[in-house]
Amino acid sequence: MLAVVDVIVPIFGLIACGWAATFTPLFDERSGNALAGFVFYFAIPLMLFAKVATTQPSAANASSLLVTFYTATFVIYATGGLLARRVFRKRGDEAVLLGFAAAYGNTVMVGIPVVLTVIGPEGAFPLFLIISFHSILFFTLTTVLVEAARGARGGLARVPAEVVRGTVTNPILMALLLGVTWNRLELPLPSTALAFAELAGQAAIPCALFATGAALAGFRIGGTLPVVLTLVLLKGLVHPLLVFFLATQVFDLPTLWTQVAVVLAAMPIGVNPYLFAARYQASEAECATAIAVSTPLAVIVVSVVLLALGLGGS
Repeated sequence: MLAVVDVIVPIFGLIACGWAATFTPLFDERSGNALAGFVFYFAIPLMLFAKVATTQPSAANASSLLVTFYTATFVIYATGGLLARRVFRKRGDEAVLLGFAAAYGNTVMVGIPVVLTVIGPEGAFPLFLIISFHSILFFTLTTVLVEAARGARGGLARVPAEVVRGTVTNPILMALLLGVTWNRLELPLPSTALAFAELAGQAAIPCALFATGAALAGFRIGGTLPVVLTLVLLKGLVHPLLVFFLATQVFDLPTLWTQVAVVLAAMPIGVNPYLFAARYQASEAECATAIAVSTPLAVIVVSVVLLALGLGGS
């Protein structure tokens, strides 16, 4: 138990420090945005590129890992949407966005630091494999379903172009694609370039956590509490349990890959469901509140998951 505390407290302590810093004159919203930009557009892409370009992948379980994680994830997506529609009587587009929030985890800004800190470099390949499909699958599905729920044929026609644009302008995805290409071509990575990327990577993890905390200060509690609690419960409890069940009882994944998948499933709700909600002006309060509630609760959720998986050191 103390070993888990030693792992979790520094990680979520940095998130708490980022949140607390926004209440001082030293670190305002503009500073938080600048730090997040450094992490998202520079530090993490460099780290991902270097790790993927120099990691020898084991593709034997790749398809089973993806099927495990995304089967569970889209079951949560559908369950959240159906509950929002049938139980909470939300409109179709609102139900889609709430299902999105129930299933979409903060796999980059929190997931990468947690997995690489707790599991180590050996967890990099399954981690990056899951992340490489995360945004593009969710963004495409959510856009199609919201536009369909609103009956916007013109909106649906724009989906392919938006997917392509979203892919080429997403530095995380581009870093992963470039890293995979570099790896497949067996190109050497100069030691200077590798040292540069590793130095950026050392900054990526603490800065990502601090920036996550700073972003939390912008979310205000609101919306319908039963809806929010349902989203948080689905994401923090049901999602990791379902991934664990599929990984161990259906697909028999190796222990390391199971650990990575379950830890990622335990991540708090990410910011993108709120950005989609703001874009479509629907369910903004519930999505924002779910993020604000699930992130601090992740201290407990992730601790329990680590204990259950036998992670966190001895």
